Amino acid sequence: MLKIFNTLTREKEEFKPITPKQVNMYVCGPTVYNYIHIGNARSIVAFDTVRRYLEFLGYDVKFVSNFTDVDDKMIKEANKEGITVPEVADRFIKAFYEDIAQINVQKATINPRATDNITEIIDFIKDLVAKDYAYESQGDVFYRARKFKHYGELSDQNIDQLVEGASEHVGDTEFAKKQDPIDFALWKKAKPGEIKWDSPWGEGRPGWHIECSVMSTKYLGDTFDIHGGGQDLEFPHHENEIAQSEAKTGKKFVNYWMHNGFVTVENNEKMSKSLGNFVTVHDLVKTTNPQVLRFFLSSTHYRRPLEYSQDNLQKAADNLDKIKTAYNNLKFRLDGAEDASDINDIQTQVTKIVDDFKTAMNDDFNVQNGLTEIFNLVSLANNYAAGETVAKNAANVILEAMVKLTSILGVKLDDQQDLSEEIQQMVDQRDEARANKDFATSDKLRDQLKDMGVILEDTPQGTRWHIND
Repeated sequence: MLKIFNTLTREKEEFKPITPKQVNMYVCGPTVYNYIHIGNARSIVAFDTVRRYLEFLGYDVKFVSNFTDVDDKMIKEANKEGITVPEVADRFIKAFYEDIAQINVQKATINPRATDNITEIIDFIKDLVAKDYAYESQGDVFYRARKFKHYGELSDQNIDQLVEGASEHVGDTEFAKKQDPIDFALWKKAKPGEIKWDSPWGEGRPGWHIECSVMSTKYLGDTFDIHGGGQDLEFPHHENEIAQSEAKTGKKFVNYWMHNGFVTVENNEKMSKSLGNFVTVHDLVKTTNPQVLRFFLSSTHYRRPLEYSQDNLQKAADNLDKIKTAYNNLKFRLDGAEDASDINDIQTQVTKIVDDFKTAMNDDFNVQNGLTEIFNLVSLANNYAAGETVAKNAANVILEAMVKLTSILGVKLDDQQDLSEEIQQMVDQRDEARANKDFATSDKLRDQLKDMGVILEDTPQGTRWHIND
């Protein structure tokens, strides 16, 4: 039985989808004015892992994640470069797809863009104005936050705290337009030279919060199963989404709210573009194996903070290498192996490990406990591969379980590359030198191959190799 920690209730709740075996899921996507940094990637990977596990359990997952392709940051970047906002968006959406492919993130079922939904956004706001949940003021449209009786429940804040906080952060011009400091913008009047669309309130563009309410309900319905995003989106973004959506539809917006923890750097400081302490995935994959980065991002429980450091990346690389080495060593033993008539003992051990993995993951996607079970598979693989004989069908039971469980974390075990003809000849020459006890030549070839990134392992069954990550 899968349980999910619901941010709204602050409890782990049994997961019951609206439609059996179907999960409708929305995750807030990036504002596409720059490359994604690993703080962004942490959220992307966390919810890709959630999606993969739901699919492992047999659910059909409709996964929607938006692109914010118009806002103040987009306009600032376009002005800085002397190009249009859509040109900025197109460039970084293309880069987004390239970067997530590197770290083996599945594409969303739908990636809607805010600017493709302007008509729907305007209609949504008109509905809120008609219901007196929103009002026009000097070309802007604001939402009456105080009118929504559940405002503040998601982020566990009372209205007085919100008023005080809003008063400290609202500029004089915007403050003068609002009827209440905690009201927030649904539509923004265009400034001279800004990207804009016609609306009943004049030329302008949508506020940030409204786009997610519009696109999530457009593609997933008035009420859907899971809404995810970073911890920093609880307030005000997700709080405002709830207020907008439930005011319009009169229905519960989302059944399960999930929020991932921050990526931190030195002194537990949150990684963010605004603080200037970020590392982009685009740059990091040039020096770090993307599989290692994926493993690093996916191997900590999604609600916990994740400390980014070279030491922690190296630990992830070492642990991933242990898993891959165990897999490749056992796979190497398949050559010449025959099926056994009885593999019940191996099957029983593997079944228990997989069941224990599911128990761990069913507890709010606890990947750290799940990894314990993956390493139990690693131990089983190592012990079995070290035996005098190996049964092909028994080995395949272990190997298939390793692939199945690690793929939930986005790890590819079956990615061994073919050696070039030149390198294969060097490996064969070294094998011949060892057979002739010409250890000087053997060692020389081994060192040359190592310099070329090919690591050799001598086993009782022969030489196996892997590319050094």
